Amino acid sequence: MIGPQASLRQSATRLVEDLQERICALVCDVEHSVAGRTNGRPAEFAVDAWENDGASETVAGAGSTRVLSAGAAFEKGGVNTSVVTGTRLPPSVVSQRPELAGDGFFATGVSVVLHPWNPYAPTAHCNFRYFEAQAPDGRCSARWFGGGADLTPFYPDIADVRHFHATLRDACDRHDPQFYPAFKAWCDRYFYLKHRRETRGVGGIFYDYLDADGFGESGQRTNFEAPRSPEELLSFMADAGGAFAEAYLPLVERHGADAFGERERAFQLLRRGRYVEFNLVYDRGTHFGLQSGGRTESILMSLPPLVRWAYDEQPEAGSAEGELAAFLRPRDWLSEVPAAS
Repeated sequence: MIGPQASLRQSATRLVEDLQERICALVCDVEHSVAGRTNGRPAEFAVDAWENDGASETVAGAGSTRVLSAGAAFEKGGVNTSVVTGTRLPPSVVSQRPELAGDGFFATGVSVVLHPWNPYAPTAHCNFRYFEAQAPDGRCSARWFGGGADLTPFYPDIADVRHFHATLRDACDRHDPQFYPAFKAWCDRYFYLKHRRETRGVGGIFYDYLDADGFGESGQRTNFEAPRSPEELLSFMADAGGAFAEAYLPLVERHGADAFGERERAFQLLRRGRYVEFNLVYDRGTHFGLQSGGRTESILMSLPPLVRWAYDEQPEAGSAEGELAAFLRPRDWLSEVPAAS
């Protein structure tokens, strides 16, 4: 197994724990705010602190799974952290970085998925992580950062979409103006359901295998002008992770008390099916967790509590539900001219 954490490991671990605390506190604030307007009952996070639960002989780790359910604003939400080490990289990583086959690993990250009750409030996800590979001789063979945040509305509001993207862009711009356009495009490519020919939602940012030497998607060199130190990339991870709550939670507060009926609820549950399809078929984090022998309950926390599938159900032309299709493709949300009122 990989030895004691180095300074960068410790800093990354402290960061994901801090992000968990801050995001949970802000989610609870929204719970209380929406409860005050809907006569609902705010929920609190149930905390499940776990350590090396015996799921695999080749993986050791610990973490905190925090789950909120049946609240005033959120039907289900999870804010998880983990710190794991393993003796062998799983296939999902080796397929992206084949030169690391046979190496061990260290990984720490925070993962957030929030499913509101109200169909007019979007679902959102973020994940930020630090990863090291370790060669059989004990040296660090590679280290990188990955992460991102994306928004999945059911009844999209263009102002909400622009707020989400603008907040993430501002966080990126504090580090490099090339980050947002590169990571926005990467997000559009990544959160794409090939079998449906649509994006999962309206995107956000996504990056992986970002290291001090400039590696990026699938191990290819990025076009960024200068290499960055691991400390600089950790600082970016902190800013991007901190921006998630600012980008997303005001949208839930805005729409958490909107009136809706059975029609909107049925459409929300149908579209949640697309979310499940992506997570189980394509999502790298889900594949990594299951292939590495991770903690199943924590890995599948991202799935919504209720969902439905219907055979070839299509929204009526011109309906509010039909408007979603125009949002399920890559668009330059921040450059488009707003429609006249």
